[in-house]
Amino acid sequence: MTHKFEQYINLADEKLGAEAIFATDDFFADKSRLLSHAAPEWKDDLYDDNGKWMDGWESRRKRGEGYDYCVVRLGLAGTIAGVDIDTSFFTGNFPPSASIDACYSPQGEPTDSTEWQEILPSMALQGDHHHLEDIESDQVFTHLRLNIYPDGGVARLRVYGRPSVDWDAIDSQQQVDLAAVEHGGRALACSDEHYGNKANILGPGRGENMGDGWETARRRTPGNDWVIVALGHPGNIERIVVDTAHFKGNYPDSCSIQAACVKGGTDDQVETQSLFWRELLPAQKLQAHEIHEFISEVNDLGAITHVRANIFPDGGISRLRLFGTKAK
Repeated sequence: MTHKFEQYINLADEKLGAEAIFATDDFFADKSRLLSHAAPEWKDDLYDDNGKWMDGWESRRKRGEGYDYCVVRLGLAGTIAGVDIDTSFFTGNFPPSASIDACYSPQGEPTDSTEWQEILPSMALQGDHHHLEDIESDQVFTHLRLNIYPDGGVARLRVYGRPSVDWDAIDSQQQVDLAAVEHGGRALACSDEHYGNKANILGPGRGENMGDGWETARRRTPGNDWVIVALGHPGNIERIVVDTAHFKGNYPDSCSIQAACVKGGTDDQVETQSLFWRELLPAQKLQAHEIHEFISEVNDLGAITHVRANIFPDGGISRLRLFGTKAK
């Protein structure tokens, strides 16, 4: 079951530039793995010079006072809605408890004089388990410090929240990708994501492979697949890019996009409304492993906040870009 805050952006994603910049100890497993975009995995009989290879961050057994911690620079500064402390595959070596501190240090890395704020009090952990915890804070943070008591291993740290975007600094005539993750775009819902997460289509750059996109299972019933995206800011869409990079034998035959200016309600209510949204992009044929750009085909609907991208009948796309100007 998906937790409500998982609809937000993982601000600690290595693909967004997040980095584990310091750990008191990462003898058994390098701190950088803590922020890997991929799901953790178990590899039988794989050992390195220091012991069993583990997909995460793992410190050695502490034989004195104190505890271990890892400092993370978020890929995007923002407000935090929730975290996932994931101990997947750590069974006899997970920490008994953990807490999280945060700070705002936009000019550089934290120093000894940096003031940290506790955003997650110490909590008990279980082995091989996702610990999903809400964070009650409206402050913007740039760095987190994951404290583990006293030692052990954590597979992944996911930090879900909203990027802090200074929309006042963006000129009203400047064309930007209003759906980009760095501008706060979010994939809210989809019909199916059997092979690839819907959020991937808003990520930076072109997809690295088929796994770095959104792909549905083969449809065996009438209808089509779809994904709903909330823009980072209301705006007027002028140019649309649909990229099917790496999708060669499984790209959709065609696509169309609907849109609306949604006022009120909650994220989980737009799914039922979306069927009746206006047509932003009429149905367009797609090709394998291709960047498709649409300008003249885009209808002028005025300011919108959400889109529903339809693919016919199924398949995968790598990226969706919605370029336009912010609405006043």
